[in-house]
Amino acid sequence: MPETITKQVNGKTHEPMEHLVIDVPEEFIGVVTQQLGMRKGRMQKMQNNGHGRVRLEFNIPSRGLIGFRSQFLTDTRGTGLLNHIFAGYEEWQGPMSKRSTGAIVSDRAGKSTTYALFHLQPRGTLLIKENTPVYEGMIVGENSRDTDIDVNVIKEKKLTNMRASGADDALQLIPPKILNLEQAIEFIKEDELVEVTPESIRLRKRILEYNKRPKNKEGK
Repeated sequence: MPETITKQVNGKTHEPMEHLVIDVPEEFIGVVTQQLGMRKGRMQKMQNNGHGRVRLEFNIPSRGLIGFRSQFLTDTRGTGLLNHIFAGYEEWQGPMSKRSTGAIVSDRAGKSTTYALFHLQPRGTLLIKENTPVYEGMIVGENSRDTDIDVNVIKEKKLTNMRASGADDALQLIPPKILNLEQAIEFIKEDELVEVTPESIRLRKRILEYNKRPKNKEGK
């Protein structure tokens, strides 16, 4: 989780805070409070109007709201409402929880193929679709394990003269998880960067070359 602007007060680091007001159905109280707890949110008030919806009020660091809105809408199935306003500065609340999963990283440049992506699907969640230009060190997916894995995402199927039954069936890809800018900023770890151009948002490793990065990865 990237950090926001801080200031020094009496020798201590202070950060901007937000007053967050949430309105959700009762059934989503647990998942919402859990998410906000991970983001250093502190509940100030809970009001149940007796009609199936609950109003929750939190104080939370401004950085804790990065990427929260989309997660909130997913968790509440689009039924939640939220508003927030700047609430001043408080002492530094400590580091946020980091992503516990690793990254699927392209080990070469080219264009991603349906064949390669299809065989990567069991490894985690893809962040790109077929025919996407990639380069060495570019993050193309989220590994289901906590380690990074470098893969050949441009691999094509070897052609043969003999065609087995069903060989021509189209490979079905699960729609990729396309991140917006806010989600991408929340996603990255310390050794990763967000690359923004007028046409696309990409994720990459700080060190692009595979052989120069720390070797705490899975095998290919």
